[in-house]
Order: sequence, then C-alpha cells, then structure tokens
Amino acid sequence: MTDTASEETGTRPAGDAHRLDVDHVEGDVYMIDVRGHRLRVDQPTDAGGTDTAPTPTELFAASLATCVAFYAGRYLRRHGLSCEGLGVRAEFVMASDRPARVAAVRIMIVPPPQLPAGRRAGLLAVASHCTVHNTLQRMPDIGIELAP
Repeated sequence: MTDTASEETGTRPAGDAHRLDVDHVEGDVYMIDVRGHRLRVDQPTDAGGTDTAPTPTELFAASLATCVAFYAGRYLRRHGLSCEGLGVRAEFVMASDRPARVAAVRIMIVPPPQLPAGRRAGLLAVASHCTVHNTLQRMPDIGIELAP
C-alpha cells in the first residue's frame, strides 16, 4: 500500500470493510460516528432543518475536496515542499431533473505560492487520483437494505 493510501484508509488492507454509524438526534439532525470521531449533519432552514451542520450533500463534496487536498499535501511533502498556502475549493451544482443528485462538481486546487512551475503538473496528476475521485470514476456497488 502506498504511503498516501495507508494514512487515508488506516492500516486495513484493500477489501476489508470499514464501518460508520449514523443515529438520529432530532428533527433533521443526525450524528455520524466514525472510529470515535463524531460529525453532525442537518438541513438548511429553508429545507425544514435547523441549519446546525452541513448537509450530507455538502459533506459529499467536502469528502472529495479534502481527499484531493490530502493527496496534494502528500505530494508536496514527498518532494520536500511546504504545504503552507495549499488550499482546495469545491463547487457543486444540483441536477435540475429527477432523481435528486449532484450534477457537477468542480474542484480547484490552490497550490502553495512557492510551488515550482515544474511541479504543477505532478501535483495535479497525483491529486486527481485521490481515493474519493477514483471511487467516483469507478462507481462502487451500493446496497441499501433494512436491518433485521
């Protein structure tokens, strides 16, 4: 396993199951528990929520953006370059037809100002192959079922 993938996915070899749990808190608020880390999701007030946390769709875009950032940062450190000034911005557009879904995502990497011109293409190439982007390019099998 590469150093990039090993930190992102822990020490589990490919194919091992990862688990997270989602529990209802109140209204449209849910709590996600991932390896002891807790995240909330909610809906904006105009969608009936209380706007106390990002929406699941926003976390979807954030997952892609942070994965790109992680890979970009690993590329920079591997080449002895500073991550200071590295940023990633995600913009997404919802589809206008049904079913409800994200129609497009645009990711913009803001490289550190001191990044040599000769490293820009490599940074983009590595960041473009992060785990989340790879997953979206080769969709996983998804099963949704009721627990017994």
